[in-house]
Amino acid sequence: MPVATLILALSAAATTILKMDLDELTRAARVVARGKCVASEARLDGGYIWTFTTFEVTETLKGSAPRQISVRLLGGKVGHMKATVDGVPQFRTGEDVFLFLEPTREGDLTVTSWVQGTFRVQRDTQTGQESVTQDSAAHAVYDPTTRQFKVSGVRHMPVETFRLRVREAVERQRTGRLP
Repeated sequence: MPVATLILALSAAATTILKMDLDELTRAARVVARGKCVASEARLDGGYIWTFTTFEVTETLKGSAPRQISVRLLGGKVGHMKATVDGVPQFRTGEDVFLFLEPTREGDLTVTSWVQGTFRVQRDTQTGQESVTQDSAAHAVYDPTTRQFKVSGVRHMPVETFRLRVREAVERQRTGRLP
């Protein structure tokens, strides 16, 4: 195992994701956007493997984003080296998602709180209704209130309800009326 991969694996093993609700995610994110995954590429950068995923932005609920964005996330596969980090979302070409995004030190974007800031869009083939499911609905996150790891998150929320809740959180943040 290459040294960089070993170091990455050791540091990733110590990662704990703290539970955040929609208001907390909205406050932490600079941008909340819906996009379609158009490409993904892993490469070495600074001795670590990073995956850069390109999205066509179709809607913005907070902040502003160009028509196309690149999201940087830790992990991926480059040649014979592979780095997997628990809690880091992975995307497939063609997938439709809402992402809570923040800038990185490198000047690009990353997903706020990884699996918590990723909401996959599903469309009911019978009714055409869209809903979102948060990646953390299948991933344990640490709840500091109960001091336990719990699987929690949004499941099958109608997209219109999701938009409304995020817009309300943006307005609360703007006016200083925090929940």
